[in-house]
Amino acid sequence: MDASTCNFLAVATICKELDKAGFIQLDPRDDWEIEVGGKYYVVKNDSAVFAFIVGVDAPGYAGFRIISSHSDSPCFKIKPQCEIYGDGGVVSLNVEKYGGGIMYTWFDRPLSVSGRVMTMGPDFLHPETTLIDLKKPICTIPHLAIHFNREVNEGNKLSVQKDMKPVIGYFTQEQIDHYKAHGGVLKCILAEYLEIQPEEIIDYELNLYPLEKAQLVGVNQEYIQSGRIDDLSMAFASLEAFLQECDAPCGATRVMAVFDNEETGSGTKQGAHSPVLREILERICICVGFGPQAFYRSVANSFMISADDAHAWHPNYNEKYDPTNHPVIGGGPVVKINANCKYMTDADGAAVFRSLCEEVGVKCQYFVNHSDVAGGSTLGNILTGQLDLRGVDMGAPIWAMHSAAETAGVQDHLDIISVFRKFYN
Repeated sequence: MDASTCNFLAVATICKELDKAGFIQLDPRDDWEIEVGGKYYVVKNDSAVFAFIVGVDAPGYAGFRIISSHSDSPCFKIKPQCEIYGDGGVVSLNVEKYGGGIMYTWFDRPLSVSGRVMTMGPDFLHPETTLIDLKKPICTIPHLAIHFNREVNEGNKLSVQKDMKPVIGYFTQEQIDHYKAHGGVLKCILAEYLEIQPEEIIDYELNLYPLEKAQLVGVNQEYIQSGRIDDLSMAFASLEAFLQECDAPCGATRVMAVFDNEETGSGTKQGAHSPVLREILERICICVGFGPQAFYRSVANSFMISADDAHAWHPNYNEKYDPTNHPVIGGGPVVKINANCKYMTDADGAAVFRSLCEEVGVKCQYFVNHSDVAGGSTLGNILTGQLDLRGVDMGAPIWAMHSAAETAGVQDHLDIISVFRKFYN
């Protein structure tokens, strides 16, 4: 959690672990030569990763076992030409909200910056990408004092453009003139970090993140509290299970898919609404399949766990939850069900996942929306628009989903890894 302060660094962290486990990175621009039992992965846009272990049986017979999650979390993205200069030399950053975060939780915290910076490459079509994490508190979003808004605790509508501008510092006029002549304060900070000239930076894709480290809380340290638990906890659980079982032979081809941009609808080339996973599975079947129908037979014999965290019952807001289907932290992994098909779960998928839980001795819970409260959606039903897959939507029960600091359960996390290991072996 601490290493993965944005989608790009989450994928970089995953790739480091895959490299250490002997996985080989494949380039979509190349012809693939893969073999039975081989361990491979593909990166898309630096922000999505798809790893697979080729099964010992033909894909058309054994199919794929897929666990999908996503690398992104709600945050604030920094706009181009982002500096806003104010009285007394105060400089703020112009930001845009990414996803549906709880904005109040971002006030009055030490914030840092991470993401990717683009510099000139061998030609204009191939810029160089450098991932960065400043790892120091370079800004904060100060709240207005209660004396100027006595009703703040009774509800206060926030404007991203007005209320959520992070302050980066105050400077003399001479310093401001210098920064303006070299592309702005932020580009100068990035250039110093990268040990290059500000003029070498062509563009960037950066987000703010709270600098507090992930930690265990609770009298018995039964909770995990961190930013980005949704959905990096599920990405990590799938990675941990995948690596622990990667050297065990399996008839099915095992796949770990970590998409990007789920928080904004998945409609990007690296999102679940794109054909990226389908194309990778097709290429696997072309390389090791038997016959022109291998891919279609493989998909028909496959199962996917769409892993994205679930809403845990909140002791202060009992009225927001379904009276008979509200999961609790510490109660085990959660199967997510929606009558209007916001999740891919049906009785078949739920039965498969519950059976997996029973085989490893793990409790299983259900989340269904309160009938008067609308819920969200996730990866599973979006992916079924690209692949005719059986599957289930599930996740860990967490509090404060989309807050700058979310809370999950330690035992739930360990139980989910056990279930994922069983699925992969």
